[in-house]
Formats: sequence, C-alpha cells, structure tokens
Amino acid sequence: MTNFAAVSEREFALALEAMTDDELFELMAELEKQSEALNRTSATDEVFAKIALTESAIERRFPGQMLLPYKEWKNRPDHLTLQ
Repeated sequence: MTNFAAVSEREFALALEAMTDDELFELMAELEKQSEALNRTSATDEVFAKIALTESAIERRFPGQMLLPYKEWKNRPDHLTLQ
C-alpha cells in the first residue's frame, strides 16, 4: 500500500477516488489502527483529517449507506484472517 504520510490532502483525496473498494477499506482500517496507537498528547490532526477524507470517499461510493459497507468488510471471515 502506498505511504500517504507525505502527500497533501488534495493528493490524498484524489488517490482515494482511484482505489478499489478493498484498497479503500484497507486504508481505513490502517488509519483507525494509527489513530488508536497515537499518544493522545501528540498531534493527531493529520490522521484524523485522513480518516474524515476516507469516510467521505466511502460515503460517496456507497450513497445512503454511511459506513455500513466498510463495517461489513471488516467483519468478513476472509478479512478477519488477515489481521
């Protein structure tokens, strides 16, 4: 997976649009792990901004479903074995 740490928010948002559903969901899962691992006193704005952009991309891709497709993906047996 591409390292998005050094890209601008605009570049990040454009990259999201080109991802497959699985790539988008994998990125969201990785961002969630990063946010949980962060020291609460450190600057977390960048991770949370990317989470918000990723959530928006999922919601645009699946109108009216909120994050349900992502939550279903996370609970799939084939995904659970990869963790």
